[in-house]
Amino acid sequence: MSAKRALITGITGQDGSYLAELLLAKGYEVFGLTRRTSTPNHSRIANIVDKIHLLSGDLLDQYSLYQAIQESQPDEIYNLAAQSFVKASWEQPMFTGESTGLGVTRMLDAMRMSKPDAKFYQASSSEMFGKVIEVPQTELTPFYPRSPYGVAKVYGHWITVNYRESYNLFAVSGILFNHESPRRGLEFVTRKITNTVAKIKYGKTDKLYLGNPDAKRDWGFAKDYVEMMWLMLQQEKPEDFVIATGETHSVSEFVEKAFAAAEISDWESKVVWNDPRYSRPAEVDHLIGDPTKAKKILGWTPKTSFDELVTLMVQADLELEKN
Repeated sequence: MSAKRALITGITGQDGSYLAELLLAKGYEVFGLTRRTSTPNHSRIANIVDKIHLLSGDLLDQYSLYQAIQESQPDEIYNLAAQSFVKASWEQPMFTGESTGLGVTRMLDAMRMSKPDAKFYQASSSEMFGKVIEVPQTELTPFYPRSPYGVAKVYGHWITVNYRESYNLFAVSGILFNHESPRRGLEFVTRKITNTVAKIKYGKTDKLYLGNPDAKRDWGFAKDYVEMMWLMLQQEKPEDFVIATGETHSVSEFVEKAFAAAEISDWESKVVWNDPRYSRPAEVDHLIGDPTKAKKILGWTPKTSFDELVTLMVQADLELEKN
């Protein structure tokens, strides 16, 4: 029996790199879609780049997606690519809509035309809940997005449902709450915190500038969450799932834990809160997911605690800044 084949869009990102490693370990032949740029960034997949097949394509270009599916003939498609930075979605709302929203339609339609028997995973987001209607949030909680990114993700989520019901495709969405790692981009608040803490530790900077200290998120470890993506595509029936830890922590709590992990005691004097550079036109204050359905049907539970996650990220950034 030949190996299963998987196509991952966004393979050079945090989730894509962890997912590629997981699938390789399971014996998959892995294909990754990358945009052609003047300076390719393969840093997150440097350790596996010779074990995967990279294909050129773009979520804005329907034909390139069709070609990538034709060439890879995947059993499973994981659509992780998007403009994924919430703050940037106000600065680039059109691009965010095109890539994060309509890009999903292009991907689904390319699959429908060239490989309708493949299984499709869409990366939905807790940002779709936005101004939350209920706490905690489940698969049935109504969406109320508070950013162009959240709005685009809602479109991507519902078009996946629509193609599943209209064309009988195996197409599912994982509604992932915040998931972090040492591979997180520096523009995201968690990685900004751990990297700046490491720089403070080594005397490279003296202040950490942040926005709202009271914003609360449900933070998990990205490596735990990609396992769930795979599990969703191993089911008999296509269903959507909330993936979360079921715990909520504030940004200020994350900061305190990060300084403690770096063994810096007088941390309060090193943090500047409510910096206007990090304010948004609309805020999302309190996200916490209910992963009951995922635990029951997928048998999935997060393996890494909040404290372990913060320590893991700080230690990685201490090593990075030391070198």
